[in-house]
Amino acid sequence: MPTDTYGQIVNSSVGRFVAQRAGLPRPVELDRHAPGDPVVRGCVLLGAAPGDARLVAPHARVLASAGAQTATSLEEPVRSAAAAARLDAAVFNPAAPGDQRFKALVFDATAIADSTALAALHAFFHPTIRRLQSSGRVIVLGTPPAQAGSPRAATAQRALEGFTRSLGKEVGRGATVQLVEVAPGAEDQLASTVRFLLSPRSAYVSGQVVRIGAHGEQKAVDITTLDDLSEPLAGKVAFVTGASRGIGEEIARVLHRDGATVVGLDVPQAADGLVKVMRELGGDWLTLDITAPDAPQRIAQHLAEKHGGVDIVVHNAGVTLDKKLANQTPERFGTVLEINLRAPERITAELLKQKVINPNGRIIGVASIAGIAGNLGQTSYAASKAGVIGFVDSLAHELPQGITINAVAPGFIITQMTAAVPFATREVGQRLNAMAQGGLPVDVAETIAWYANPASTSVNGNVVRVCGQMMLGA
Repeated sequence: MPTDTYGQIVNSSVGRFVAQRAGLPRPVELDRHAPGDPVVRGCVLLGAAPGDARLVAPHARVLASAGAQTATSLEEPVRSAAAAARLDAAVFNPAAPGDQRFKALVFDATAIADSTALAALHAFFHPTIRRLQSSGRVIVLGTPPAQAGSPRAATAQRALEGFTRSLGKEVGRGATVQLVEVAPGAEDQLASTVRFLLSPRSAYVSGQVVRIGAHGEQKAVDITTLDDLSEPLAGKVAFVTGASRGIGEEIARVLHRDGATVVGLDVPQAADGLVKVMRELGGDWLTLDITAPDAPQRIAQHLAEKHGGVDIVVHNAGVTLDKKLANQTPERFGTVLEINLRAPERITAELLKQKVINPNGRIIGVASIAGIAGNLGQTSYAASKAGVIGFVDSLAHELPQGITINAVAPGFIITQMTAAVPFATREVGQRLNAMAQGGLPVDVAETIAWYANPASTSVNGNVVRVCGQMMLGA
C-alpha cells in the first residue's frame, strides 16, 4: 500500500513484532480488481439453512455463470442445486480431516423462520470461518423482514443484520461480510450484486445490508448478456459532477473502463483538469456552477441535444467548509447545503421533468459516513449528506421506467484532500474500521459502477457505506 506509511511499517519484519506486542492494528493489502480478473479467485463454499432455502438454486446458477470453483456440504438441497446448475462442486465435510480453505462463504438463510432456527448460522460458520482466506468474502442471503411472511420470521430475519455486522468486525485480514436481502419474486436479480460482492471490486465495502427488489418488481435483465462482457456499460452515457479530480475523476475512469461515454462537469476554475481527464477518456465536458439558477436547464439541454439523453447520473460534486456551528456564518452553512444537496435535487428534477434520463437509467448520489454518524464541526456537511440519503429514500418509490436511485456513503478515502489533514487525525481516521486502513477513490467508483450496471435494475433505494466498516458510530 504505497499511500499508507503506517501499513508499510507495521508489516515490516521489525514492525510486525512491535505491532503484535503492542496490540497495534496491522492492515493487509486488499485484493482489488485488475483487468482480466475472474469474479472470484478461489473456492466458494455454498450452504443453506435447513428447510425451504429459496435462494440456494439461483445463487448456484450465478456461481456457474461466473465460472467459480465451488464446494458444498453433503446436505440437500444444496447438493441438488449445485448439480442442477451444472456446478462441479467439491464436497466439504467439517468432520473429515483436511485443510480446505475458501475465498468465499455464502449461506442462504431465507429458511430461518423463527429465532430458534438462528442456530443454523453457528452450524455453518463455526467450522468454516477460520478457513476463510485473506481478502475473503462472506455473504448471507436473507429476506427483507417486512416481507418475511410472519412476525416470527421477520424477527429472525432482522437478527441476520446484527450477526453479519458483528462478524464483519471479527474476520480480519481484509475479509468482508455482507447481508443481501432479496424480496420474494426478485430471485433472478441476484447476479450483479453477488458478482460485485464476491469480487475484489468490493474491497472496502463490509458490514452492509443490500436490498434487492424491496421497491417492487422491475424488468429483469439477463446478466449473461452483460456482465460476462468486459464493458457492461457499452453504449451508455454517464454524467458525473465534480469529475476533474479525486473521487469524481476515478468514477469517470471506472465508468469509461466499463464502456460508458462520460460527460464530466466541474466549476470553471477546474476547467483545465476536467478537459484533460475527459479528453483522455474520449468523453465530453461541461464547465458551470451547479448552484446557478439555470444550471439544471443547461445540463438537461446539453445531455439531450448532444447525447440523446443520459443513462447514468452521478451527483459527486461537494464541499465541506468545516466549522463548529457556533462559528458558522449563514452564508457558509447555506453554501454547503446548496452544493451538496439542493443542486442534486434541482438537477434530478429537471432531468426527470424533461425525460432526459433513459429507461432503466441510474441516479446515484454520493453521501458520506458523516451523514449517518455525524462529525465534529460538520453540521452543515452532515446535514447535506443525510439529506442525500433522504433524497434516495424519497425517490426510490417514485421513479418511472425502471430508473433506480441509490447512494454510496464513503468513509475515510485517501485523496489530496485527506492528505492535508494533520497526521495524527489522519491516522485515527484511517484505523478505526475493520480494515484498519483508508479506502481508495477506486473503491467508491467500483460501488457506483455496480449500481450503474444495467443488470442492477432491482437494486433500488440502497445506501451502501464504502468505509471498511467503521468501528464506531455506524
